Amino acid sequence: MTVTDRSRARHIRLSSQDRRAALVQAALACISDSGIRGFTVDRICEKAQVSRGLITHHFGTMDALLTAAYTHIYATSTPDPADLATDRPAIMALLDSYFAPQVFNRPTLNIWLALWSAISNTANLRAEHRVQYRRYHAMIAAALAKAAQRPIDADSLATSLICLVDGLGLQHCIDPDAMPAALARKACLELITPHIGPLE
Repeated sequence: MTVTDRSRARHIRLSSQDRRAALVQAALACISDSGIRGFTVDRICEKAQVSRGLITHHFGTMDALLTAAYTHIYATSTPDPADLATDRPAIMALLDSYFAPQVFNRPTLNIWLALWSAISNTANLRAEHRVQYRRYHAMIAAALAKAAQRPIDADSLATSLICLVDGLGLQHCIDPDAMPAALARKACLELITPHIGPLE
C-alpha cells in the first residue's frame, strides 16, 4: 500500500461502531500473527490504517481494546442457543460449531491461546472471562442435561467437556495434522456419550 493509499484509508468516514469493529479486527489479526506481543498500538494502527489517537478515542485504553477483542472472539466462536437447529440435540450442534473450519483452525486458536495467556495479568480481561465463561458453561450444561437419557451431573460434565475442547485446540495448534477436527470431535463424543447415552 502506498503512502497515498494509506492516507485515503485513514480518511474514510466510518461510524463509531464500525470504527470500533475495525480496530477490534485489527487487534485480533495482530494477535493471530504475533501472539500477545503483537498487541501494540503501532501494529494495530498500521493494520487498521488509522492514527494512534483513534484507539484512545474509541476505547480509552489498550486494556479496554483487548477486552473488546476477547468479547468479540467469544461471540463469534460460540453460537447463540436460540440459533441452533431444533431437529437434533443442541449438544451435537454445539460440537459441530466448535469444530467447524472457521473456528477450529490454527490462526483462530492462536488468538485464544494468546488471550488466555494475558488473562492473569489483565484485570478487565479476567473479569470479562468470568462473565463469558459462566454463560458458556451454563449453555453447555443445559445442552448436556437436555440430551441425557438419565439424570447426570451436567455441571461437572460441562466442565470436563470444556477442558477437553480447550486441550484439543492446543493440540491442533501444536500439530494440526495430528489433531484434525474430526478426531477432536470424536474425542468429545467419547467423553460425553457414556454419561448421556448415544447421540448418533
